[in-house]
Amino acid sequence: MSHLPYTLDVDDPAVPPMGLIVLQTDETIEPEFRRSFSDHPNPLYVSRIRSGVEVTTDSLSSMAADLRLAADLLPKARRFGVVGYGCTSASSVIGSDKVEDLVRAGCDTAAVTNPLRAAVACAQDLGISRLALLSPYIEEVSAPLRAAFARDGIEMDVFGSFGVAEEAKVVRISSESVVEAACALGADPSVEGVFISCTNLRTFEAVKRVQNRIGKPVLSSNQSLAWHMRKLSGARKPGTQTSVQ
Repeated sequence: MSHLPYTLDVDDPAVPPMGLIVLQTDETIEPEFRRSFSDHPNPLYVSRIRSGVEVTTDSLSSMAADLRLAADLLPKARRFGVVGYGCTSASSVIGSDKVEDLVRAGCDTAAVTNPLRAAVACAQDLGISRLALLSPYIEEVSAPLRAAFARDGIEMDVFGSFGVAEEAKVVRISSESVVEAACALGADPSVEGVFISCTNLRTFEAVKRVQNRIGKPVLSSNQSLAWHMRKLSGARKPGTQTSVQ
């Protein structure tokens, strides 16, 4: 065998990688992120975490036990600019600060975010504090989410749900259903915008359609998380707004 010479490329410190922890049952966030970050210079690496077939507060809180391990499975060669945990409802049950601590225990990253923290940052950036909430999940899951937003100064007195517990059904809720439900909630004069919760709910096209119809800002879990990760990574493209690009 011949031993052949080689050289090593030097990583550009200006483009640190991003990490994303995705639920085992999630079929939506990765395709939507591929579209959201198609122009982004920073590489995105994905790890998966075990999650329940049905979404309950118990199944959400149980993910805390596996978060450090999921973060630990991300590549180790470089420090991450940001790592996102892709679950809105679990972030409200576990708590954003604890999520951050667990992720940092598993990997070296400059910043940690999740859809809850990201949506609050989006709303603050837009200067709004009264959002209608559209959730696919049962009230047991939606109530802690509304309470978590309230603690961060975001009122969600107007809310509605599809009442679904099974993730396999959530991912297949039609875009038309999402648009019509979000428009109905967003039409309430007491709200300044709409938040569509759940990373497994397909919202990439729905956000723009709802926003055009109601004339108010519309945020979603995936759009908010992508926006926040881009902002925290330091490579947000010029002219990017808080709607999905």
